[in-house]
Formats: sequence, structure tokens, C-alpha cells
Amino acid sequence: MTQVPPILRVEDLKVHFPTGRGGFGRRGAIRAVDGVSFSIARGKTLALVGESGCGKSTTGFAVLMLQRPTAGRVVFDDVDLCGLDGATLRRARRRLQIVFQDSAASLNPRMPIGDIVAEALDIHGLHPGRARPQRIRRLFDLVGLAGHLVERYPHELSGGQAQRVAICRALAVEPELIVCDEPVSALDVSIQAQIVNLLQDLQRELALTYIFISHDLSVVRHVSDQVAVMYLGKIVELGDKETIYRTPLHPYTKALMSAVPIPDPDLERARQRVILSGDLPNPANPPSGCRFRTRCPIAIAACAETDPPPHAVSAGHWVKCIRVV
Repeated sequence: MTQVPPILRVEDLKVHFPTGRGGFGRRGAIRAVDGVSFSIARGKTLALVGESGCGKSTTGFAVLMLQRPTAGRVVFDDVDLCGLDGATLRRARRRLQIVFQDSAASLNPRMPIGDIVAEALDIHGLHPGRARPQRIRRLFDLVGLAGHLVERYPHELSGGQAQRVAICRALAVEPELIVCDEPVSALDVSIQAQIVNLLQDLQRELALTYIFISHDLSVVRHVSDQVAVMYLGKIVELGDKETIYRTPLHPYTKALMSAVPIPDPDLERARQRVILSGDLPNPANPPSGCRFRTRCPIAIAACAETDPPPHAVSAGHWVKCIRVV
């Protein structure tokens, strides 16, 4: 089988936010993303999962250059986006778009939704003149929005309709990769399913590539091809969806998976839950060695001495843990 080449490669990505001076006059930094690497094949979905504050959204923003990386490379279709600026970056960004978590906050409340979608076309000089209304109608049809809504304002829409508008705006400039930042977390469960199904239909029809950021592991299992588990700015385990869900290896991944509800009540009662103690450490002062060791149920003294490098346990599946061999 021919392997699909990656459309995106993220290499040792770091995003540090400077803070005030720490002890001995040294300037500190919040290490929101601290050495993240992954790749995505064209037309596939990589899910970034983990607790709030682990760096998922910051990683997504850095891929799009909405947040400039401190170090590392973001190579999209063989072009390092970190080396682009101004008009060159703007042209490249047309191929990469984002759907934000809070659709209501991401839509201009003073503009009708038809103008919101048209603004994206104006910025990139697409479909001018008479082609503009036809393009907007086509986009509305794609995302399941009725044509009469074109003159409505964001506050007149339901949550599901507003998220469809956000997706419509992202699709307007014909992107190849879309970062979906918690796109269904603010929606009712029934609406979540509709939006997830819409995203999958669009992926098949338009050959889109997704970075899907979520803490909802049930949704992630439904949409992803690969899953990257993040903890305190680092990816601790990465593999294909079935491998991660069936045989998680990192103790943090096991804890996350044990919290996913199982419909069968007998299986739910019989399975062993992994309960983590303590809170997520401060990213401005992470633990030495393995960052998960302060909450890990199988940590040993050596875990405090070295940050374990990722090691492959099978094809396409790697983990950062000295206890996993």
C-alpha cells in the first residue's frame, strides 16, 4: 500500500510566554508547548487530546502562525511557515483555516452572516462581482444553512447554526487544512453529533485535513485517524486511533481512557479506573524529568532524573515513558 505523504510536519515546536523575573533576577517563562512533533497525512485527522491547560489550543494556534512559535518548525506542503511573514504568510494562510470553540464570540455581532462569509472572500480576492452571491449560496448549502439566513445576525442564530457559519467562513477560501479547536464542546449533545457528521462529510467531499482539538474522547474516537495525547506542553503518546483506544501504554493515556463511559453497565462496573492524584503542575515551573511523574501511579526515582525521549513500540506508535518497554 502506498503511504500518503504528510501535508504537515511539526518539528520540536515550542511556544513559551515570558513572565516577570523569577529568583536571582532570572526571567521566567510559561512553557505552554515544549517540544511537540507530529505529522499528518493529507486528507486525515489528527486529534490532540488532554486536560485543559496542556497546550492543545496553543499548538493549533502556532501551526497557523496565529501565535508565533518560540522555536521549532511548522512545515506545510514543504514550506516552513515559521519563515514567512506579511503578504507571503497571508497567501499561505488561505490554505490553513480554523474553527474556534466559541462560535458566538468568533463572529462579528455587527455583521449579517452573509457579510461575515463574504469578508473572507474579500480578504483573499476570491469570487468577485456576480460570482460572489453564487459562492455564498454554495457554501451555505455545503454546511446545511438555509439561504434566507444570509441577512441574519449572529445573535439571531442557534448555537448549531452559529457553528455552521464558522465552518462556512473557514471553507470560503478553499483551505486544505482546518484546525478544529473544541468545535462541539459548547453545543448540546444532539447538535454535537450533527456538527461532527458535517465535518466528516466535508472532509470526504473536499479532501480536507483536520487537526481536531478536544477533551471529549468519545468524539475523538469517532472522528480521528491518529491521536496525540498531550500533558503539560508535551506529547506523551501518539498512535493510530484503534491502537491508542485498545492498548494505551502511557499511564496518563490509561487514566484518560478509563474515564470514557462504556454503554454496557456490566463492563462499566468491571473495568478498573485509574484515578490521578493532585493537580496539573504549573507550566512555568514544570517538574524535573518526566512531567507526569508527580501524578503517576507507577513513577520511580529515575523518573525525576531524565525527561524520557519518545520511543517506538510499534509502527506509528510511540510513547514517552521509561516504564514502558
